[in-house]
Amino acid sequence: MHQELQKANAWRRIFIGAAIEVHRLKGPGLLEPIYRKCVRRECELRNIPTRYELIVPIEYKGFVFEEPLRLDILVDDCLIVELKAVTKVLPIYKAPLLSYMKLLNKPLGLLINFHETVLKNGIHRLILEEMRHVVASDCQSAPRKH
Repeated sequence: MHQELQKANAWRRIFIGAAIEVHRLKGPGLLEPIYRKCVRRECELRNIPTRYELIVPIEYKGFVFEEPLRLDILVDDCLIVELKAVTKVLPIYKAPLLSYMKLLNKPLGLLINFHETVLKNGIHRLILEEMRHVVASDCQSAPRKH
């Protein structure tokens, strides 16, 4: 899973660049479906491998069934992105993203709110709890700048 987190982090940087380009051209204040279509197009132009709807197996107490799952964007099968256009990001907006991450066992998720005047203020990164110790140990072993 550590390698998948590294892969997701690499895609995170590339994807954020694509989102910033959309925000630069369209600005804040539009509806989510407009941003979703623009971001998907920007991903196509940048050759970012994406998927949007998946059929996933769901297990509940030994009962397994398949269900369609509508994600805003799954990047290279490792990074889940949810797009918003809201005045304030509430904790409830992060819940579906975290649920998708757990369900699909993906280490990293982004919630991007396009309703900000500066997009970087609307970017929220979520890491699966199982990966937090990996991130913490990586930070501790990294050389410190003086």
